[in-house]
Amino acid sequence: MESDPRGDKRPSDEELESLDVVFPGRLRDVTDARLSAEGYLRVLARASPPSSPEYWDDVLLVVTELAANTIQYAPGPFELRVRPTGDGVQVTLRDSSTTPPTPRRMNPSRGAGGIGWHLVHALCHRVSVVVRPDGKDVHALLPW
Repeated sequence: MESDPRGDKRPSDEELESLDVVFPGRLRDVTDARLSAEGYLRVLARASPPSSPEYWDDVLLVVTELAANTIQYAPGPFELRVRPTGDGVQVTLRDSSTTPPTPRRMNPSRGAGGIGWHLVHALCHRVSVVVRPDGKDVHALLPW
């Protein structure tokens, strides 16, 4: 197998294909989703490093925000998919709610919240929501 300049083995096509993980929908799954995405990005970066260092953090922030919103607004299991595309990295989060996300105004007097969906839109090239009979898929395309 070919090696990169650091001596690490290049990941196989199968390793690069995509990350697909199902979570039961517990609060700690937000952290687990982020850690799963981070492990996948390590593999991806060995074959195709991000073109800017902040892109790594942007992908992780979007995964965290989407997972946190799912825990709060769509009870039940959720699925995270991360894969490379010609344009960057595609993050898809599938959950059990048929209600599309909507931006909320931030209101500091009511506590934290209201900024996540705005962050997702600010960091992504494209964001789309596909409602299914049993839930929805949120697709986010980020630069890499």
